[in-house]
Amino acid sequence: MKFISTTEAPAAIGPYSQAVVANGMIFTSGQIPMDETGVIVATDVVNQAHQVLKNLFYVLEAAGAHFNDVIKTTIFLTDMDDFEKVNSVYSHYFGHHKPARSTIAVKTLPKNVLIEIECIALANTDYSI
Repeated sequence: MKFISTTEAPAAIGPYSQAVVANGMIFTSGQIPMDETGVIVATDVVNQAHQVLKNLFYVLEAAGAHFNDVIKTTIFLTDMDDFEKVNSVYSHYFGHHKPARSTIAVKTLPKNVLIEIECIALANTDYSI
């Protein structure tokens, strides 16, 4: 098992790792729209979604992976009315790659953000985009 940490994404705000690599898989912790300095970016879901996906990109990169290696994502939203807006941003980052996904409505998220995303990806693949 390998614990992943990068300064390109915000540090964990609790007793957990940004990601863990185990048995050929990468399991990321949920990323919220915090920049690498710990500041919550934006108050709208579109810009928060961009930051979350940038954070996921950097965590995956630190683990030696890319969005093309992602096999499952879970999105947590505080308002399901934001579903289509988030889909638009999500599509920008994943392009034609379409991992399995769940989107879950929640009452609140850490630091009262609007969105959080976690993913599971393959580790040590031989391809990238």
